Amino acid sequence: MAEKAHSRGEIFVVDDDPAVRDTLSMVLSAGGYQVICFADGAALLAVARTRTPSCILLDVHIPGKSGLDILKELHGEDYPAPIFMISGQGDISMAVSAIKSGALDFIEKPFRGSEIVARLDEAIEAYARRQAENNSASRIATLHFPGREPLTRREREVLEQFTAGASNKEAGRHLGISPRTIEDHRANIMKKLGARNAADLVRIVMTTSRQA
Repeated sequence: MAEKAHSRGEIFVVDDDPAVRDTLSMVLSAGGYQVICFADGAALLAVARTRTPSCILLDVHIPGKSGLDILKELHGEDYPAPIFMISGQGDISMAVSAIKSGALDFIEKPFRGSEIVARLDEAIEAYARRQAENNSASRIATLHFPGREPLTRREREVLEQFTAGASNKEAGRHLGISPRTIEDHRANIMKKLGARNAADLVRIVMTTSRQA
């Protein structure tokens, strides 16, 4: 097939609503991706463990195990492709816990097709760039904060952006995630490291760096 030759990679879509699957399939195919749809998590797991897509779109509410359960089974933080959660407007707290379990970001319903393609393009490119950068260990990645709850890899990436002086918007662009998600990570980092405010957070990082 001609399209296959020019495909920008596969995207796995998991949603039990056929209308949502059809819409995403149409929009993402038009954006140059090959789309494989699943109606539940078990079907996704069977495939996602044997081959890696460019990205996964995973609905929070699916039959059987929830999207959050599937995310945990895939070890979202360490899965070799970005995973986006699809959530309704009432699911924001759920989406935030999904991010703590390793989802890259979340997409709220109702969504606009063109925006989704742009967001996924950005996320997939940023993810590939970060993977390359992570091969050379960063300063933050090697820091240990004694007596503190360990930061996740994504939190360390956000912290690195923050200590380099990036705004939420700049950090989001670099990591391929929304500024709101950057804020959620930042709040979590501050809580884990016991920082009262932004200046305090930088002080903790600088002090730990000097001791290291």
